Amino acid sequence: MHIVDLEKQPREEWRPGVRTRMRASAANGAAQLCLFEQWCDPGHGAPTHLHAVEEVLHVLQGQAEVWIGDSRATLTDGQLVVVPAGHKHGFSNTGASTLHITSTLAAPVFEAAYDDKRETPRRWLPG
Repeated sequence: MHIVDLEKQPREEWRPGVRTRMRASAANGAAQLCLFEQWCDPGHGAPTHLHAVEEVLHVLQGQAEVWIGDSRATLTDGQLVVVPAGHKHGFSNTGASTLHITSTLAAPVFEAAYDDKRETPRRWLPG
């Protein structure tokens, strides 16, 4: 059994206006999932990207405009969307307060292909 104390997991600035805390990944013993949470300032979020695996985006608090391909929807507290593997998607905080959102990927390492090649494509690798 491997216990993760989230209060001891650091929050890192992923990009301006977005703070991230990894919950579970290959970096702390997960073998099949990557779970992380983000706090996004208004107007900030995740730029268009895709993953080779399915992803669940779950809004804990706030409001997010989420896009998958050409489809767009606004999610609020308690709503989630399943992003199919290989589909370009992203989200932005369209509310007036901080967006708190979680992401679950069906792989232990975060890997993404971004339209913006300056983004970091891999995170939370095994130690």
